[in-house]
Amino acid sequence: MLAIIDYGAGNLRSVERAVRHVGAEYRVTMDPEVIEAASGVILPGVGAAKDTMTGLGSRDLLHPVRDAIVSGRPFLGVCMGLQALFDGSEEDGGTECMGLYPGTIRKFPDGLHVPHMGWNQVNVKDDLPIMEGIEPRTHFYFVHSYYAGPPDAPFCGATTSYGVDFLSVLHDGNVFGTQFHPEKSGRPGLRIYANFALLAGEAVDEEAL
Repeated sequence: MLAIIDYGAGNLRSVERAVRHVGAEYRVTMDPEVIEAASGVILPGVGAAKDTMTGLGSRDLLHPVRDAIVSGRPFLGVCMGLQALFDGSEEDGGTECMGLYPGTIRKFPDGLHVPHMGWNQVNVKDDLPIMEGIEPRTHFYFVHSYYAGPPDAPFCGATTSYGVDFLSVLHDGNVFGTQFHPEKSGRPGLRIYANFALLAGEAVDEEAL
């Protein structure tokens, strides 16, 4: 089964509904033993960096997240679940994150309307298993004021442009992350969750897609 980590993220239930819709077996959990036993792990996220890191820390979930990534099992971070993997964020006066990927999450430049909200194009750089079956340059739904980079990093699987080019999909072996919200992105977003489940060895309901 897939483990959807519950640390109080605002998009937890919408992620759960999307995974349920594609027919994958899952559990919403904050239990390290369940996370350790899962075939794949999803880290949702929305809101502020400090709240995310506090939520993970207060529930003793930082080590289980790191262990899941190191184990080689498929891992998917969504929005703040992606940003939390980096060294830190400029948000909230500077927030230390998990330090699994180099770089600082930065606020969009002055003059741009923030948050960056709505549909925007995702430009895939290479073949990404999580994007299998999705048309190139598909639009997905974004809601964020801070962005990850650089877009030429070896772990950058796709980019999006909003005043600057930024990393919109992270891919590093078993680790995936999306800056956009697949659960708010219609059929292409459901396809991402189905692809992730398949990578974890879980069955999905193709008719639901």
